[in-house]
Order: sequence, then structure tokens, then C-alpha cells
Amino acid sequence: MTRHSRLTRFLLVLLALTLGTAMSACGNQSGSSSASSSAGIPLTVGLTYTPDIQFSPFYVAVQKGYFADEGLNVTLRHHGASESLMGALQSGTEDVVYAGGDEMLLSRSQGVDVVNFATMYQSHPAELIVPQGSSISSFADLRGHSIGIPGPFGENWYVLLAMLRQAGLTQGDVNIQSIGYTQQAALMGNKMDAVVGFSNNDAVKFGQAGFPIREIRLDAATPLVALGLGASKATVTDKQDQLKAMMRALDKAVAYCTSDLDGTVALTEKYVPALSDDAQRAAARATLEATNKLYGSQLGKQDAQRWSDMATFMAESGIISKPVDAKESFVSLVG
Repeated sequence: MTRHSRLTRFLLVLLALTLGTAMSACGNQSGSSSASSSAGIPLTVGLTYTPDIQFSPFYVAVQKGYFADEGLNVTLRHHGASESLMGALQSGTEDVVYAGGDEMLLSRSQGVDVVNFATMYQSHPAELIVPQGSSISSFADLRGHSIGIPGPFGENWYVLLAMLRQAGLTQGDVNIQSIGYTQQAALMGNKMDAVVGFSNNDAVKFGQAGFPIREIRLDAATPLVALGLGASKATVTDKQDQLKAMMRALDKAVAYCTSDLDGTVALTEKYVPALSDDAQRAAARATLEATNKLYGSQLGKQDAQRWSDMATFMAESGIISKPVDAKESFVSLVG
């Protein structure tokens, strides 16, 4: 056999092997399970903050295959500290954003086409926190006292305005101080009489530090909608089935988070490596337990009256510069 013949034969054999491998791959692909996340419909979810146990339902839904079971290929994305909350949603980098209902309403007043399709926290976690021995036992008792907040922006600020309104107080009746995110140091160091924080974050940290506190929570009728999921109007219209599928998966994930705290912390470690430390695990477990109480009995439920009241409150308080139609700000995809 000539050198040319041997080369020709070699090339024919190589071609046959290549075709055989390709045909085999096609056969395997056609029989692949719908549970494979790589084969699902892609959706990118922006969780807005650094990885944290508070986002555990999303982590669980990915790792337990709940999203994949619904035919979804979900990518979780955490924003950078300098990134606009709704910027990635506007640019199309994200399909869904996780944010407060009040933050979404503010964004709508600024021309951002975001629609809330599910309220995740049925109870608002924001609260007033004072030392256990404080004379402050209600919002009305704040008159003349110092209150620490991160600054005159965001949910802490909106909540403080709602507290003052509920108590019939004005900003001039209290001493409001911008202290950044140093609520623990400010209260434990007697620099502030009270701070605005969250039951599933700040209150847990005080407990971990062994500092006794009193939590003064918002009235059930407080006109603020807590954390939820938002998307553009086009996404809510065109991908409604996928968003409903996402909520079914998250419902399963919340059930898992509630029934298996330790298992949830272990799964979250992939996203939060610090949880390999026993002390961090204990703190995360406490935060998870407090967060689970916020979801309520029907995940994603919307309260039309609360949305209407919030739109009125934010306009009257000067948080939004122009009125926003509450009916256009949310839709209900569950129930």
C-alpha cells in the first residue's frame, strides 16, 4: 500500500469515527431529561446584594433542581455595590429583579418600566430596635429621641417616615441621624436611642452579640410592600408562564428552607463560603429562621389595597415626585 493510500484510509476511518460520535451525541440529546437546567428556558434573576442566607430559596431552587423541573434554566446574579438597582433590568442583562415594592414604585416614578409580579415577604421585616431597658415602647415614644438610619434613602428611610406618620410625629419631633449601616455599634455603644433595622438581619445580629433588645414592629396596615420580584411589562406579558413556573419552584424551595434549616445552610455555603465557619453557620441559621416567618401562607400574594395605600403614602411623603398608578405597578400571578 502506497503512502497516499494509507493516508486516505486513515482519513476515512477518522471521518467514520467522528460521524459515529456525533450521531451518538444526537441520540443522547433527544433522550435527555427536562430536569436538566442547561436545557431549560433561560431566565436571569438579579438578587441585588452580596450573596446571603436571605436569598436561600433561590439557591435551593437551583441546587435541588426545582427550577429545572419547571423547564427553567435560571442564572442568579448579584449586583455590584455601584450598580443601579434597576440598571441591569433596563439593559436586558436581567429578566427579573428582587427588590422592595417601595423601591419598584419609586423606580416607576422615575420612568423605569418595572412591574411587581410577586410579593415574597408578606410581613415587612423593618422595625424599630431599642435596648431592652429603653423607655421607648411605641413609635409615639420617639419624640425627642435620636434615631439612627443608614441615610435619607431606601427602605429604612421609607419605614421611618411611615413610623412617624403612624405616631402622628414629624421629622422635627425627633433627632434623625445618618449612621450608615452601623446600627449594632450605634445602639450598643449608646450613641443612638433607637435604630431602624430588620427582624431577619439586625435583630438577629443583636441576639448573636448577646445584647438584649426590644423590637417595635410595624402595624399590619403600614402602607409599604416588602421584598418581591419584578420584571419589565413586556416580560410579565410575554413570559407569564415562565414566571408562574418560577414561583412554583420557589414555593417548593421555601418549603424546603422551612423544613430543613441545616440542609439549607449547607446548600447556601456554595454561594457564601464563609458558612464553613461554625459561628457563621449559627448566625445564618438564625437569620434563615427569622426570614422563613416573613413568607406567609401564600408565597407571592399581592394586596391591592396595600399597593394603593403605598402609592398615596409615597406621594404625600415626597418620596416620589409624581403620582404613580398603583394598578399598573403590580400583577398577581399566584392564587
